[in-house]
Amino acid sequence: MLLTCHELSKSFGINRIIDKASFGIEAHEKAAIVGINGAGKSTLLKMITGELPCDSGQINLPKTARLGYLAQQEMLSVDTTVWEAMKDARANVIEAEQQLRRMERDMKQLSGEELTQMMDQYHALGTWFEQENGYALESEITGVLKGLGFSEEDFHRNTRELSGGQKTRVALGRLLLSEPDIILLDEPTNHLDMQSISWLENYLHAYKGTVLIVAHDRYFLDRVVTKIIEIDQGEVTVFYGNYTEYARQKKIQRDARLKAWVKQQDQIRHQQEVITKLRSFNREKSIRRAESREKLLQKMIPVTKPLQTSADMKLDLKADRQSGKDVLTVENLRKAYDSNLLFTDLSLLLRRGERVALIGDNGVGKTTLLKIIDGMVEADEGTVRLGTNVTIGYYDQDHRILHADKTLFDEISDSFPDMDQTAIRNVLATFLFTGDDVFKLSGELSGGERGRISLAKLMLSGANLLLLDEPTNHLDMISREILEDALRSYDGTVLYVSHDRYFINRTATRILEMSGCSITGYEGDYDYYLTKKEQLLSSDAGNTGKENTPMQDSGKQQWIRDKQQQAVIRRQRTALKRIEDEIARLETAQKEIDDQLMLECNATDPQALLTLANKKEENEKSLAALYEEWEQLMEDI
Repeated sequence: MLLTCHELSKSFGINRIIDKASFGIEAHEKAAIVGINGAGKSTLLKMITGELPCDSGQINLPKTARLGYLAQQEMLSVDTTVWEAMKDARANVIEAEQQLRRMERDMKQLSGEELTQMMDQYHALGTWFEQENGYALESEITGVLKGLGFSEEDFHRNTRELSGGQKTRVALGRLLLSEPDIILLDEPTNHLDMQSISWLENYLHAYKGTVLIVAHDRYFLDRVVTKIIEIDQGEVTVFYGNYTEYARQKKIQRDARLKAWVKQQDQIRHQQEVITKLRSFNREKSIRRAESREKLLQKMIPVTKPLQTSADMKLDLKADRQSGKDVLTVENLRKAYDSNLLFTDLSLLLRRGERVALIGDNGVGKTTLLKIIDGMVEADEGTVRLGTNVTIGYYDQDHRILHADKTLFDEISDSFPDMDQTAIRNVLATFLFTGDDVFKLSGELSGGERGRISLAKLMLSGANLLLLDEPTNHLDMISREILEDALRSYDGTVLYVSHDRYFINRTATRILEMSGCSITGYEGDYDYYLTKKEQLLSSDAGNTGKENTPMQDSGKQQWIRDKQQQAVIRRQRTALKRIEDEIARLETAQKEIDDQLMLECNATDPQALLTLANKKEENEKSLAALYEEWEQLMEDI
């Protein structure tokens, strides 16, 4: 085990956050910490880093292990350019390169024993420099910055000019570049777009060190981690597998615990009835039997009831009436804000029963398009037509449909005046607002609570066209799964904006990608979109001029394209194996050269030293090229 935590406990006041937690993480393992908001995930990370002290327990980590930590709201403190900030993360490698150059100059002036000693130092330092990927450092920095969404123009910007999100991305890049033995990341995907998240997934998957992540992005966790560490009511449990496997195991466990609790409560109730009956006989023998049963009850080990969670929330989306077949028609739409053109000549058609995900980079106009369809924003040009009997239900990511000065009860009663008090309370209860909770002001709610009350109003609307803007924001994982199930069984039509790829994968029947003022359609879920987009890009590279979109593929064409894609992947994997074998061969050769350089017979033979040095330099160049080729192939695959 690289990292072991034994009997860790942490309390804040009377609240026990972590209770006797024990788990371990192997070298090279990728693991995630999950739990509801406030469960103590970030607290556990800070305990491991030493930022927070443990109340009790032990954390064991090798003294030589280097630990890198990126907090959830990490801010860059350096005042320099983005490029220099990244280089500073590998200052030891930069210094080694400068020292090698100085030694090369000095060796020209030396001879005899002094030259031999410096050459030994030079080769030792050169070997370390090579192992630290010093020859490819600049290309590595470029790859990390571009992967995290920075353009080459951004490389020379001063970090003072960056937004908070951009500073966090630079901090993440510096951490990755420093290559610690253990990377601890707290919500690393918060400030990344889909492309950058996908790049980070590939980077972490190939990372040779150990990774421990706190994240709500289920698709990200599915692709990166092989172990889940769950915090539930202070108790820490380890599950093996990705997030989907964890969710399956967790449901089985929770159902089993709830069943055991119900069974025990029935047994207790039955025993209490028998005891009461025996005592009512008021006979010595029956009283002794009652006392015996009471002792058995006292010895019974109580089964803890699973806390009420969002898993108990009920969301039933139904349309009050059926719409026409063509639900929404958008033609030649154009929208710009001053000189910023969002889109032009944009057209789309939604048919009844479709669940369409609208994706694209930040700022391309996805939310604006939803608002134009809902009538909140006017288009510069073009038309929006709703089909027969279409009624719209809108879910705003900022929950502007809520009123900060209204109670939850009033939110429902004012929007749906035909509902009586009992019906309103029943609805609020299904969204986990019970008792005096119904008199909370909307402005006092947490993000997750605002999400739940917004979903309640959406459910009651009876709309047959739902426009959803980032509906999973602020919802915990279980609430997201409930929303996914509700949308899958919904009998109306849905158009939504989301960055949650797991959510898209489970709900979308079609994807519309907004990019470069235009829109492109892909039939299917998110995984299908990724596959088809890759095929489209490959097709475009060798296209003779005839445009071919994913929506236009016939069954036979699709089969052919799938076969071609599989062949490409096989060739890439074969090339990858060849490169890895060649890298291994050259690295072995480099070690042999280093051994020969240490031999006394060669140390006194200038010609032999020159030959070996030239061979080593040639190998170094070959290795640098192979490393870059390997990295590119890994990303392609």
